[in-house]
This record gives sequence, structure tokens and C-alpha cells, in this order.
Amino acid sequence: MSIGFDEWARQVRRLAADRRAVILAHNYQVPWIQDVADFVGDSLALSRQAAATDAETIVFCGVHFMAETAKILSPDKTVLLPDLAAGCSLAAAVTAEDVRAWKSDHPGAAVVAYVNTTAEVKAESDICCTSSNAIEVVRSIPEEQEILFLPDMFLGAHVERQTGRKLHVWMGECHVHAGISPQDLRAKVEGEPDAEVLVHPECGCSTQAIWLAGEGILPAERTKDLSTGGMVKEAERSSASKFLVATETGILHQLRKGRPGKVFEPINEYAVCQYMKASTPEKLLRSLDEGVFEITVPEDVRVRAAQAVGRMIAITPDAVPVA
Repeated sequence: MSIGFDEWARQVRRLAADRRAVILAHNYQVPWIQDVADFVGDSLALSRQAAATDAETIVFCGVHFMAETAKILSPDKTVLLPDLAAGCSLAAAVTAEDVRAWKSDHPGAAVVAYVNTTAEVKAESDICCTSSNAIEVVRSIPEEQEILFLPDMFLGAHVERQTGRKLHVWMGECHVHAGISPQDLRAKVEGEPDAEVLVHPECGCSTQAIWLAGEGILPAERTKDLSTGGMVKEAERSSASKFLVATETGILHQLRKGRPGKVFEPINEYAVCQYMKASTPEKLLRSLDEGVFEITVPEDVRVRAAQAVGRMIAITPDAVPVA
């Protein structure tokens, strides 16, 4: 941009105040956007935080399904996405039609949908989950009931390992996380034997990380499967001085911020999501100035999707109402 961060941030905050807007930034956003946002974090947590504010407008610097989730939880607020091209390869891996066909093949099965799905897919599901509560959600379902888990095969495999439940898992993946390979993990970890390893359950290396920890090749107490929000909390809590991080590299800014004595390195420095980087500082400014691009969800879809999200929230300790 032709202006520096301070001037840009002043313009953003002025326009946000004029529009009575709250700005949300996912942990994978570029540093400027993370630093100007009202809230930074995981997608569902951000939507819940925005719902609890008195803002009239939510500007979600993330991807399309995240803005939809914000609309599901805040039907009376205007929701803006700075770039409509901000999609998601994982959310695109399954459609509502796919889910209806899958359910017809497994009558009576419970459909568990990761929040990284469209509103239409959530509406076809029984309950949603996040990467941090997927295990708890699956354990809440009766043992005798079949479970259809979608759309992430790596998260599904992680849940199967941790719960001992046999799931029907949709074979979808995040192209960025799938690209973080077991080979990347082993090469990096072997060169840093004292580092703590933070692995997102969506990663292609997550199965390898759990296996290596179980075999004693990685120290189990220093190998953690965590959501992005969990990684931030772990970085704050842990006494480790060095961390190897297996997820999209945008999280590194949030991990390094305010922790000058700790070192954070990516398992794969090329793990960059072009969709997450679609919301540039210029586009955020335009979104606030022009009110673009508004995200809507048909009311019948929104209500059914809200029920699936609400069932998930109801089994978590910090449950809040869902509109």
C-alpha cells in the first residue's frame, strides 16, 4: 500500500466506528489485518464473540463459510466479506446434495459436520464440531449409532484414534494442510529434538505425529494436536523455548506476538492459503467504506444450520444461546 500501517489502521478504525462494525480476523490472516481487528482467533469463536457485541455490522476477514457462520449466529447483523473469492478447498469438498445422498445410504446415522462447511451442509447435519471439540462431540453420540463425519479425512482419522469409534469419514481435505507431509514433519523434528511440536488435526502429518509420539520417536508430552486457538494458548502456557508448527503459516504472527523469548518455526514454510490471504488490507478498507460484500443465508437454511451449531454449543462448558 502507499500508506503505512498507522495511517491505514486509523482509516480502518474510523470507518468501522462510522459503520458500527466489529472486525474479525482469523489466525491465518496477514499481520496488518490481525493487528487492526477487534478479535483474532478460530472461526467459530470469532462468530460467537461477534454475536455477543452490539455491533450492527460484522466484517469477517476469513473465508466464505466463516462469514456464513457469523450470519447464522447473528441474523440481525449485516455480515461483510472483503473478497468473495475467499473460498475454502475443504468446504468445497462436500455439498448438501452429497450429504443427502450419504444419509440415504445410512438411515439413522448421525451426521457430524466440521464447521469448515457451507451453511447448506450444516443445515443437513445433526451436529457441528470444531477441531478442538470434535472428540467431545463424537463421544456425545450413543455408541450404537452410526456416525457420518465430514468433510475432513485427517480430522476424522484423529477423532477415530482418540475415541476408538469407527466412523464413516468423508474423503475431503484442506489442500494446504494436506501439503504438510509426514516427511516434512520427520525432517524438521529430527533436526530439532528439544522443540515442542504443534500440529493441527487437519494436517496430512497429524497421523504420523501421533504414531511417532506413540513409538517414542517424538516425545509424547511435547507433541500436541491443537486448533489454532489451542496453539496460541499452548504457546502462552508452555515453558518450551522453541516450537515447530504444522499449520498455515499465518498463525506464526499471532504466536510470535508478545513472546520475544520464544521461537516459532513452520514445519513447511510454503503452507500458505491463497484464500485466507484474499482479504488484503486494501480490500478490508474498501469493505468498510462501500459495504461490500454482504453475505446472506436463506432463513430456512440458517435456522437448520443454527440448530446443528447449537447442539454442539450445548455440550460445551461455555455454552451460549444460538439465534
